[in-house]
Amino acid sequence: MDPTSDTASALAGQPHAIVERDGVRYTLLGTAHVSRASVDAVREAIASGEYDHVAVELDPARMQALVEPEAMARLDLVEVIRTGRTAMFAANLALAAYQRRLAEQLGIEPGAELKQAVLDARERGLPYTLIDRDVGLTFRRAAARLGWWQRIKLGGGLVASLVASDEVPEHEIEKLKEGDILESSFAEFASHSPELYETVIAERDRYMAAGLREAGASNPRNVLAVVGAGHLAGLARELQTQQSDPAQLRGELEATAKKRKVPWIAIVVALLLVGGVVWGFQHGGLKMASGVVVQWLWITALATAIGAAAARAHPVSILVAALVGPFKPFRPTVPSGAFAALAEARLRKPTYADFISLREDVRTVAGWYRNRVARTLLVFMLTCFGTVAGEWIAIARIVGKLAT
Repeated sequence: MDPTSDTASALAGQPHAIVERDGVRYTLLGTAHVSRASVDAVREAIASGEYDHVAVELDPARMQALVEPEAMARLDLVEVIRTGRTAMFAANLALAAYQRRLAEQLGIEPGAELKQAVLDARERGLPYTLIDRDVGLTFRRAAARLGWWQRIKLGGGLVASLVASDEVPEHEIEKLKEGDILESSFAEFASHSPELYETVIAERDRYMAAGLREAGASNPRNVLAVVGAGHLAGLARELQTQQSDPAQLRGELEATAKKRKVPWIAIVVALLLVGGVVWGFQHGGLKMASGVVVQWLWITALATAIGAAAARAHPVSILVAALVGPFKPFRPTVPSGAFAALAEARLRKPTYADFISLREDVRTVAGWYRNRVARTLLVFMLTCFGTVAGEWIAIARIVGKLAT
């Protein structure tokens, strides 16, 4: 049987592009992440025997989530919080929840064709490469491009997607058939934000093209790249024109520059507090100055503790929140929620069952409180909210008292 005819049959009716570069023939197969036809096309293409290397639009974390769903149970939540990856964990969880809704609605797991490409490559002993960028890095780079209000909206949208139970709108599904799972997840924002589109789509086209060139350096003759149809044109263009060293380019697109922006809000709060103490001392001596400090301490401590208590945190976690809350303006880079969540994760260590049921539990409010992983995230978020609310309540009361 002629393998070329088998390949032609597999690609018939499927969006694809062929790019030849540096002695390697790259066949880019554009897929719909919610289409059984795409799964069949991937299986037929790999079964044709024409390809000696398979590249897939996945990163290691997403592949593990698709191929080994139970792998999340091996996650060290304490380490996630300690290393400041709480937001990244929440982003991955939001993506998983979105995919779960699609799977239940359409009867097919989003990304099933990507999973099948990995499984079939393994079964046939073909080398394969995961060419996509880690979704956490993409989220972090996307957030860094947005203003503070857009970041709040993005974070709020991700949290809302965790508990959403309604069906995914038809227009989103149609967009997903032609596009990309991350773009669909950020649909509300990407369509109105060039910065977000650049990070979620265009940057990943460059990143995956560099990954394909690195795979080509291992001397395959024919590479099959399975990617979302939304990446087909950009990836083909990048693969044809890219000149930078692929390893260097991937490194640049993985970098997340440390924020050098001045934390103006924290500085303003700290200046208002210090100014209130100085003004109080000048007009009422030590008694009035100490009164300002005491008022700041009890209001911010109480508000932070209320936030943790609203998440039904452990009593010790609530105490930790109350102790660290008043000092937030003087450590703007470390949120109060991180301390409380770290205490919560240590005192109520999540079990294997918590991780296994996490995706299901976060779909209901009761599930958030029942699941120890979800409740730790809730402690983080509500403690941070309590601290911010307490700061501004305290400032308003101090200003009002001094004004009288």
